[in-house]
Amino acid sequence: MNQHQVMALAAMCQVAKQVQKVAQYGRADEQDLSILLSSIVQTSPASPEDVYQGTQNLRDGYKTLMAQLSAGAQKDVEIVKYVGGLMQLERALSANSKSLNELGKRIDDIHRRLDHFAITDDSVVAGLADIYSSVLSPLGHRIQVYGKPELLKQQLTQNKIRALLLAGIRSAVLWRQMGGKRRHFFFAKRKILAIAKTKI
Repeated sequence: MNQHQVMALAAMCQVAKQVQKVAQYGRADEQDLSILLSSIVQTSPASPEDVYQGTQNLRDGYKTLMAQLSAGAQKDVEIVKYVGGLMQLERALSANSKSLNELGKRIDDIHRRLDHFAITDDSVVAGLADIYSSVLSPLGHRIQVYGKPELLKQQLTQNKIRALLLAGIRSAVLWRQMGGKRRHFFFAKRKILAIAKTKI
């Protein structure tokens, strides 16, 4: 277990936390939204940290990760389900070369639009949401989102959630690239906690 694997886990936790906020309150933290969505277009970073513009931008994610793994701490079942769902979906994606190629092309299209719009612009968020719906959703492993029904019916809310889930897939890809395995959750908890503690 290394710090880059823990960083990717923290990023997935931060995504899950923001999905919760959007689903329950209709809004995300703008700074977090910008950092997480920007990670999607960071396809050739100089270092893993550059995906998130530095680990300091993932402080909430590290805190959430620690809360999930600390003995006696209150566990958030939704966070666990979201992170597990992202990992499952990413595994299905990595086994499907056609979907991977399509994802790469569509992300390049979004990258070009950033010359004219911010990553958090509604039209860009809608574009990212469409990538999730058309490339990732058909792979199965649907991620169930919990929140207020009246909010979940709104297009803007749906777009933000899907765009965030796409950012979560980016982090799950990084987790796998850095050598992350599911068994680490069971056998490397203390190591994960020790690394996360240095980041908050």
